[in-house]
Amino acid sequence: MGAFLDKPKMEKHNAHGDGNSLRYGLSSMQGWRVEMEDAHTAVVGLANGLDLWSFFAVYDGHAGSQVAKYCCEHLLEHITSNPDFQSALEDDPSVESVKKGIRTGFLQIDEHMRTISEKKSGVDRSGSTAVGVMMSPGHVYFINCGDSRGLLSRGGAVHFFTQDHKPSNPLEKERIQNAGGSVMIQRVNGSLAVSRALGDFDYKCVHGKGPTEQLVSPEPEVYAIERREAEDEFIVLACDGIWDVMANEELCEFVRSRLEVTDDLERVCNEIVDTCLYKGSRDNMSVVLICFPGAPKVSPEAVKREMELDKYLENRIIKKQGDEGVPDLVHVMRTLASESIPNLPPGGELASKRSVVEAMYNKLNPYRSDDTKKFLNLKGGLQHPYFPRPLKFE
Repeated sequence: MGAFLDKPKMEKHNAHGDGNSLRYGLSSMQGWRVEMEDAHTAVVGLANGLDLWSFFAVYDGHAGSQVAKYCCEHLLEHITSNPDFQSALEDDPSVESVKKGIRTGFLQIDEHMRTISEKKSGVDRSGSTAVGVMMSPGHVYFINCGDSRGLLSRGGAVHFFTQDHKPSNPLEKERIQNAGGSVMIQRVNGSLAVSRALGDFDYKCVHGKGPTEQLVSPEPEVYAIERREAEDEFIVLACDGIWDVMANEELCEFVRSRLEVTDDLERVCNEIVDTCLYKGSRDNMSVVLICFPGAPKVSPEAVKREMELDKYLENRIIKKQGDEGVPDLVHVMRTLASESIPNLPPGGELASKRSVVEAMYNKLNPYRSDDTKKFLNLKGGLQHPYFPRPLKFE
Protein backbone atom coordinates (compact mmCIF):
# COMPACT_ATOMS: atom_id res chain seq x y z
CA MET A 1 0.00 0.00 0.00
CA GLY A 2 1.14 3.60 -0.44
CA ALA A 3 0.15 7.01 0.83
CA PHE A 4 -1.29 9.60 -1.54
CA LEU A 5 -1.02 13.34 -1.99
CA ASP A 6 -3.95 15.76 -1.98
CA LYS A 7 -3.27 16.45 -5.65
CA PRO A 8 -0.91 14.83 -8.15
CA LYS A 9 2.57 16.13 -8.91
CA MET A 10 2.45 16.44 -12.69
CA GLU A 11 5.97 17.72 -13.37
CA LYS A 12 7.75 15.34 -15.73
CA HIS A 13 11.30 14.16 -16.24
CA ASN A 14 12.07 13.74 -19.92
CA ALA A 15 14.95 12.54 -22.06
CA HIS A 16 15.52 11.40 -25.63
CA GLY A 17 18.30 10.12 -27.83
CA ASP A 18 19.21 8.11 -30.89
CA GLY A 19 21.82 5.75 -32.27
CA ASN A 20 22.19 2.22 -33.65
CA SER A 21 19.23 2.95 -35.96
CA LEU A 22 17.02 3.55 -32.92
CA ARG A 23 15.28 6.61 -31.49
CA TYR A 24 13.98 6.75 -27.94
CA GLY A 25 12.07 9.06 -25.64
CA LEU A 26 11.02 8.72 -22.02
CA SER A 27 8.82 10.37 -19.46
CA SER A 28 8.30 9.87 -15.73
CA MET A 29 5.91 11.55 -13.31
CA GLN A 30 5.37 11.21 -9.56
CA GLY A 31 1.58 11.48 -9.80
CA TRP A 32 -0.46 10.90 -6.65
CA ARG A 33 2.23 9.09 -4.66
CA VAL A 34 4.00 10.85 -1.78
CA GLU A 35 7.39 9.82 -3.18
CA MET A 36 8.83 9.18 -6.63
CA GLU A 37 10.19 5.63 -6.48
CA ASP A 38 10.65 4.91 -10.21
CA ALA A 39 13.95 5.03 -12.07
CA HIS A 40 15.10 4.27 -15.60
CA THR A 41 18.14 3.54 -17.76
CA ALA A 42 18.71 4.39 -21.44
CA VAL A 43 22.08 3.63 -23.02
CA VAL A 44 22.73 3.52 -26.77
CA GLY A 45 26.09 1.89 -27.47
CA LEU A 46 27.50 -0.22 -24.65
CA ALA A 47 31.03 -0.46 -23.29
CA ASN A 48 33.51 -3.30 -23.75
CA GLY A 49 33.27 -3.33 -27.53
CA LEU A 50 29.48 -3.55 -27.63
CA ASP A 51 29.07 -0.35 -29.65
CA LEU A 52 26.16 -1.77 -31.64
CA TRP A 53 24.26 -2.93 -28.53
CA SER A 54 21.79 -0.85 -26.51
CA PHE A 55 20.06 -1.18 -23.14
CA PHE A 56 16.85 0.34 -21.79
CA ALA A 57 15.04 -0.38 -18.52
CA VAL A 58 12.35 0.86 -16.14
CA TYR A 59 12.56 0.19 -12.40
CA ASP A 60 9.44 0.48 -10.22
CA GLY A 61 10.48 0.85 -6.60
CA HIS A 62 8.36 0.09 -3.55
CA ALA A 63 8.84 0.77 0.18
CA GLY A 64 11.47 3.31 -0.85
CA SER A 65 13.52 4.31 -3.87
CA GLN A 66 16.97 3.03 -2.86
CA VAL A 67 16.95 -0.29 -4.76
CA ALA A 68 15.44 1.22 -7.91
CA LYS A 69 18.04 3.99 -7.90
CA TYR A 70 20.94 1.58 -7.35
CA CYS A 71 19.76 -0.71 -10.16
CA CYS A 72 19.36 2.26 -12.47
CA GLU A 73 23.02 3.12 -11.88
CA HIS A 74 24.62 -0.33 -11.67
CA LEU A 75 22.52 -3.18 -13.14
CA LEU A 76 23.89 -2.81 -16.66
CA GLU A 77 27.45 -2.99 -15.34
CA HIS A 78 26.67 -6.16 -13.38
CA ILE A 79 25.23 -7.74 -16.52
CA THR A 80 28.00 -6.85 -18.96
CA SER A 81 30.93 -7.49 -16.60
CA ASN A 82 29.99 -10.88 -15.14
CA PRO A 83 31.94 -13.92 -16.43
CA ASP A 84 28.87 -15.64 -17.90
CA PHE A 85 28.04 -12.64 -20.07
CA GLN A 86 31.65 -12.05 -21.01
CA SER A 87 32.10 -15.65 -22.12
CA ALA A 88 28.87 -15.39 -24.12
CA LEU A 89 30.47 -12.73 -26.30
CA GLU A 90 33.50 -14.79 -27.22
CA ASP A 91 33.67 -16.27 -30.71
CA ASP A 92 30.09 -16.86 -31.90
CA PRO A 93 27.74 -16.03 -28.99
CA SER A 94 24.60 -18.12 -28.67
CA VAL A 95 21.27 -16.71 -27.60
CA GLU A 96 21.12 -18.99 -24.58
CA SER A 97 24.55 -17.91 -23.34
CA VAL A 98 23.56 -14.23 -23.53
CA LYS A 99 20.35 -15.00 -21.61
CA LYS A 100 22.39 -16.81 -18.96
CA GLY A 101 24.71 -13.81 -18.61
CA ILE A 102 21.74 -11.48 -18.10
CA ARG A 103 20.27 -13.73 -15.39
CA THR A 104 23.65 -13.91 -13.66
CA GLY A 105 23.82 -10.11 -13.61
CA PHE A 106 20.49 -9.91 -11.79
CA LEU A 107 21.46 -12.48 -9.17
CA GLN A 108 24.83 -10.81 -8.73
CA ILE A 109 23.49 -7.29 -8.15
CA ASP A 110 20.84 -8.60 -5.75
CA GLU A 111 23.44 -10.32 -3.61
CA HIS A 112 25.67 -7.25 -3.81
CA MET A 113 22.85 -5.00 -2.58
CA ARG A 114 22.13 -7.41 0.27
CA THR A 115 25.77 -7.19 1.36
CA ILE A 116 25.69 -3.40 1.23
CA SER A 117 22.45 -3.33 3.20
CA GLU A 118 23.74 -5.64 5.93
CA LYS A 119 26.83 -3.45 6.43
CA LYS A 120 24.67 -0.40 7.06
CA SER A 121 22.87 0.32 10.30
CA GLY A 122 19.37 -0.96 9.61
CA VAL A 123 18.47 -3.17 6.65
CA ASP A 124 17.12 -1.45 3.55
CA ARG A 125 13.60 -2.83 3.12
CA SER A 126 12.91 -1.33 -0.29
CA GLY A 127 12.60 -3.34 -3.47
CA SER A 128 12.11 -2.80 -7.17
CA THR A 129 10.74 -4.50 -10.23
CA ALA A 130 12.76 -4.28 -13.43
CA VAL A 131 11.72 -4.53 -17.06
CA GLY A 132 14.15 -3.90 -19.86
CA VAL A 133 15.52 -4.74 -23.26
CA MET A 134 19.08 -5.49 -24.28
CA MET A 135 19.36 -5.07 -28.03
CA SER A 136 22.06 -6.64 -30.17
CA PRO A 137 22.22 -6.19 -33.95
CA GLY A 138 20.31 -9.43 -34.39
CA HIS A 139 18.12 -9.87 -31.31
CA VAL A 140 15.97 -8.10 -28.75
CA TYR A 141 16.34 -9.61 -25.28
CA PHE A 142 13.30 -8.76 -23.18
CA ILE A 143 14.10 -8.92 -19.45
CA ASN A 144 11.42 -8.95 -16.77
CA CYS A 145 11.46 -9.28 -13.00
CA GLY A 146 8.18 -8.21 -11.40
CA ASP A 147 5.00 -6.62 -12.72
CA SER A 148 6.32 -3.82 -14.89
CA ARG A 149 5.87 -4.77 -18.53
CA GLY A 150 7.43 -4.47 -21.96
CA LEU A 151 5.89 -5.04 -25.37
CA LEU A 152 6.97 -5.13 -28.99
CA SER A 153 4.81 -3.81 -31.81
CA ARG A 154 5.49 -5.57 -35.08
CA GLY A 155 3.57 -5.36 -38.32
CA GLY A 156 0.86 -3.14 -36.88
CA ALA A 157 -0.01 -5.25 -33.84
CA VAL A 158 1.28 -6.39 -30.45
CA HIS A 159 3.76 -9.15 -31.30
CA PHE A 160 5.13 -9.87 -27.82
CA PHE A 161 4.70 -8.77 -24.22
CA THR A 162 6.29 -9.87 -20.96
CA GLN A 163 4.32 -11.78 -18.35
CA ASP A 164 3.74 -10.11 -14.97
CA HIS A 165 5.12 -11.92 -11.93
CA LYS A 166 2.16 -11.98 -9.55
CA PRO A 167 1.93 -14.12 -6.38
CA SER A 168 -1.29 -15.72 -7.63
CA ASN A 169 0.39 -17.12 -10.77
CA PRO A 170 0.49 -20.93 -10.27
CA LEU A 171 4.28 -21.38 -10.59
CA GLU A 172 4.98 -18.31 -8.47
CA LYS A 173 2.50 -19.45 -5.82
CA GLU A 174 4.09 -22.91 -5.74
CA ARG A 175 7.53 -21.42 -5.09
CA ILE A 176 6.17 -19.14 -2.35
CA GLN A 177 4.45 -22.03 -0.60
CA ASN A 178 7.52 -24.26 -0.92
CA ALA A 179 9.45 -21.53 0.87
CA GLY A 180 6.97 -21.59 3.73
CA GLY A 181 4.98 -18.55 2.68
CA SER A 182 1.40 -17.97 1.62
CA VAL A 183 -0.57 -15.95 -0.87
CA MET A 184 -3.34 -13.88 0.70
CA ILE A 185 -5.33 -11.13 -1.02
CA GLN A 186 -3.10 -11.84 -4.03
CA ARG A 187 0.01 -10.76 -2.11
CA VAL A 188 3.05 -12.56 -0.70
CA ASN A 189 2.16 -13.20 2.95
CA GLY A 190 -0.68 -10.74 2.48
CA SER A 191 1.77 -7.87 1.98
CA LEU A 192 3.87 -7.68 -1.21
CA ALA A 193 2.03 -7.48 -4.53
CA VAL A 194 4.87 -8.91 -6.68
CA SER A 195 6.51 -12.33 -6.52
CA ARG A 196 9.80 -11.39 -8.18
CA ALA A 197 11.85 -8.30 -7.46
CA LEU A 198 15.30 -7.00 -6.70
CA GLY A 199 15.84 -6.09 -3.05
CA ASP A 200 12.96 -6.94 -0.66
CA PHE A 201 15.42 -8.84 1.52
CA ASP A 202 12.84 -9.44 4.26
CA TYR A 203 11.34 -11.99 1.83
CA LYS A 204 14.68 -13.68 1.06
CA CYS A 205 15.62 -15.14 4.43
CA VAL A 206 14.49 -18.77 4.17
CA HIS A 207 17.38 -21.00 5.26
CA GLY A 208 18.18 -23.94 3.01
CA LYS A 209 16.71 -22.27 -0.06
CA GLY A 210 18.72 -20.74 -2.89
CA PRO A 211 18.17 -17.18 -4.16
CA THR A 212 15.67 -18.28 -6.82
CA GLU A 213 13.68 -20.41 -4.33
CA GLN A 214 12.84 -17.65 -1.85
CA LEU A 215 9.43 -16.09 -1.20
CA VAL A 216 10.47 -13.36 -3.63
CA SER A 217 12.91 -14.26 -6.40
CA PRO A 218 15.39 -11.89 -8.07
CA GLU A 219 15.59 -14.11 -11.16
CA PRO A 220 14.36 -12.44 -14.35
CA GLU A 221 12.64 -14.13 -17.23
CA VAL A 222 14.60 -13.42 -20.39
CA TYR A 223 13.05 -13.79 -23.84
CA ALA A 224 15.07 -13.56 -27.07
CA ILE A 225 13.30 -12.29 -30.18
CA GLU A 226 15.00 -12.17 -33.55
CA ARG A 227 14.82 -8.70 -35.05
CA ARG A 228 12.93 -8.11 -38.31
CA GLU A 229 13.92 -4.76 -39.74
CA ALA A 230 11.02 -4.56 -42.20
CA GLU A 231 8.33 -5.26 -39.60
CA ASP A 232 9.54 -4.08 -36.17
CA GLU A 233 7.91 -0.78 -35.15
CA PHE A 234 8.49 0.11 -31.51
CA ILE A 235 9.02 -1.16 -27.98
CA VAL A 236 7.27 0.18 -24.89
CA LEU A 237 8.67 -0.35 -21.38
CA ALA A 238 6.50 0.89 -18.54
CA CYS A 239 5.77 0.44 -14.84
CA ASP A 240 2.41 -0.83 -13.60
CA GLY A 241 1.18 2.74 -13.11
CA ILE A 242 0.70 2.70 -16.89
CA TRP A 243 -0.60 -0.86 -17.27
CA ASP A 244 -3.11 -0.47 -14.41
CA VAL A 245 -5.30 1.64 -16.70
CA MET A 246 -4.28 0.68 -20.26
CA ALA A 247 -4.27 -2.78 -21.80
CA ASN A 248 -1.49 -3.88 -24.16
CA GLU A 249 -3.53 -3.34 -27.31
CA GLU A 250 -4.87 0.01 -26.10
CA LEU A 251 -1.42 1.40 -25.43
CA CYS A 252 -0.05 0.01 -28.68
CA GLU A 253 -2.85 1.64 -30.69
CA PHE A 254 -2.46 4.90 -28.80
CA VAL A 255 1.30 5.06 -29.46
CA ARG A 256 0.79 4.27 -33.13
CA SER A 257 -1.80 7.05 -33.46
CA ARG A 258 0.51 9.57 -31.73
CA LEU A 259 3.47 8.68 -33.96
CA GLU A 260 1.30 9.60 -36.94
CA VAL A 261 0.89 13.17 -35.65
CA THR A 262 4.36 13.86 -34.20
CA ASP A 263 7.91 12.53 -34.37
CA ASP A 264 8.72 14.03 -30.93
CA LEU A 265 9.06 10.90 -28.78
CA GLU A 266 9.19 12.87 -25.52
CA ARG A 267 5.83 14.39 -26.43
CA VAL A 268 4.38 10.96 -27.14
CA CYS A 269 5.61 9.67 -23.77
CA ASN A 270 4.20 12.72 -21.99
CA GLU A 271 0.83 12.08 -23.63
CA ILE A 272 0.92 8.47 -22.44
CA VAL A 273 1.63 9.55 -18.85
CA ASP A 274 -1.01 12.30 -18.84
CA THR A 275 -3.61 10.03 -20.39
CA CYS A 276 -3.02 7.36 -17.76
CA LEU A 277 -3.32 9.95 -14.99
CA TYR A 278 -6.68 11.08 -16.38
CA LYS A 279 -7.79 7.47 -16.76
CA GLY A 280 -7.36 7.09 -13.01
CA SER A 281 -3.82 5.83 -12.33
CA ARG A 282 -2.76 6.61 -8.75
CA ASP A 283 0.80 5.32 -9.01
CA ASN A 284 4.15 6.71 -10.12
CA MET A 285 4.34 6.49 -13.90
CA SER A 286 7.35 5.88 -16.13
CA VAL A 287 7.49 4.93 -19.79
CA VAL A 288 10.30 4.43 -22.31
CA LEU A 289 9.43 4.36 -26.02
CA ILE A 290 12.02 2.90 -28.42
CA CYS A 291 11.34 3.29 -32.13
CA PHE A 292 12.80 1.21 -34.95
CA PRO A 293 13.17 2.60 -38.50
CA GLY A 294 9.87 0.90 -39.34
CA ALA A 295 7.86 2.86 -36.77
CA PRO A 296 4.79 4.76 -38.03
CA LYS A 297 5.66 8.09 -39.65
CA VAL A 298 3.90 11.44 -39.40
CA SER A 299 0.94 11.46 -41.75
CA PRO A 300 -0.53 14.72 -43.14
CA GLU A 301 -3.96 13.10 -43.05
CA ALA A 302 -3.56 12.16 -39.37
CA VAL A 303 -2.31 15.66 -38.51
CA LYS A 304 -5.34 17.13 -40.27
CA ARG A 305 -7.72 14.83 -38.37
CA GLU A 306 -6.06 15.85 -35.08
CA MET A 307 -6.52 19.54 -35.86
CA GLU A 308 -10.13 18.94 -36.83
CA LEU A 309 -10.71 17.06 -33.56
CA ASP A 310 -9.26 19.90 -31.48
CA LYS A 311 -11.41 22.40 -33.37
CA TYR A 312 -14.49 20.22 -32.86
CA LEU A 313 -13.85 20.08 -29.10
CA GLU A 314 -13.39 23.84 -28.97
CA ASN A 315 -16.67 24.40 -30.81
CA ARG A 316 -18.50 22.03 -28.47
CA ILE A 317 -17.20 23.95 -25.45
CA ILE A 318 -18.20 27.28 -26.99
CA LYS A 319 -21.67 25.95 -27.86
CA LYS A 320 -22.19 24.51 -24.40
CA GLN A 321 -21.33 27.84 -22.81
CA GLY A 322 -23.71 29.59 -25.21
CA ASP A 323 -26.52 27.20 -24.28
CA GLU A 324 -25.91 26.99 -20.53
CA GLY A 325 -23.91 30.04 -19.52
CA VAL A 326 -20.56 29.05 -18.00
CA PRO A 327 -20.69 25.44 -16.72
CA ASP A 328 -17.79 24.18 -14.66
CA LEU A 329 -15.06 22.06 -16.27
CA VAL A 330 -16.25 18.86 -14.61
CA HIS A 331 -19.69 19.30 -16.21
CA VAL A 332 -18.10 20.00 -19.60
CA MET A 333 -16.01 16.83 -19.45
CA ARG A 334 -18.91 14.68 -18.33
CA THR A 335 -21.01 15.99 -21.20
CA LEU A 336 -18.25 15.32 -23.74
CA ALA A 337 -17.78 11.83 -22.30
CA SER A 338 -21.44 11.06 -23.02
CA GLU A 339 -21.19 12.11 -26.66
CA SER A 340 -19.97 10.22 -29.71
CA ILE A 341 -16.92 12.26 -30.70
CA PRO A 342 -15.28 11.44 -34.05
CA ASN A 343 -11.56 10.65 -34.43
CA LEU A 344 -10.63 10.38 -30.75
CA PRO A 345 -7.20 8.73 -30.40
CA PRO A 346 -7.68 4.95 -30.13
CA GLY A 347 -6.69 3.60 -26.73
CA GLY A 348 -6.60 7.08 -25.20
CA GLU A 349 -10.10 8.23 -26.10
CA LEU A 350 -11.33 11.42 -24.40
CA ALA A 351 -8.87 11.06 -21.51
CA SER A 352 -6.04 11.76 -23.96
CA LYS A 353 -7.62 15.10 -24.89
CA ARG A 354 -8.37 16.27 -21.36
CA SER A 355 -5.41 18.68 -21.23
CA VAL A 356 -6.55 20.14 -24.57
CA VAL A 357 -10.10 20.60 -23.28
CA GLU A 358 -8.83 22.16 -20.06
CA ALA A 359 -6.60 24.61 -21.96
CA MET A 360 -9.51 25.62 -24.18
CA TYR A 361 -11.85 25.99 -21.21
CA ASN A 362 -9.38 28.16 -19.29
CA LYS A 363 -8.77 30.32 -22.37
CA LEU A 364 -12.50 30.96 -22.67
CA ASN A 365 -12.97 31.32 -18.91
CA PRO A 366 -9.80 32.84 -17.42
CA TYR A 367 -11.62 33.60 -14.16
CA ARG A 368 -12.87 30.05 -13.71
CA SER A 369 -9.49 28.27 -13.66
CA ASP A 370 -10.02 27.25 -10.03
CA ASP A 371 -12.69 24.84 -11.26
CA THR A 372 -9.94 22.61 -12.64
CA LYS A 373 -8.85 21.92 -9.06
CA LYS A 374 -12.01 19.88 -8.57
CA PHE A 375 -10.31 17.19 -10.60
CA LEU A 376 -7.04 17.44 -8.73
CA ASN A 377 -8.41 17.46 -5.18
CA LEU A 378 -10.13 14.07 -5.24
CA LYS A 379 -9.68 11.85 -2.17
CA GLY A 380 -9.15 8.10 -2.34
CA GLY A 381 -12.24 6.05 -3.00
CA LEU A 382 -14.05 8.56 -5.21
CA GLN A 383 -14.76 7.92 -8.83
CA HIS A 384 -13.04 9.89 -11.55
CA PRO A 385 -15.23 12.99 -12.12
CA TYR A 386 -15.04 12.86 -15.94
CA PHE A 387 -15.35 9.14 -16.54
CA PRO A 388 -17.51 6.53 -14.82
CA ARG A 389 -14.81 3.91 -14.19
CA PRO A 390 -13.67 3.69 -10.56
CA LEU A 391 -10.08 4.44 -9.63
CA LYS A 392 -7.80 1.47 -9.07
CA PHE A 393 -5.61 1.27 -6.00
CA GLU A 394 -2.50 -0.74 -5.15
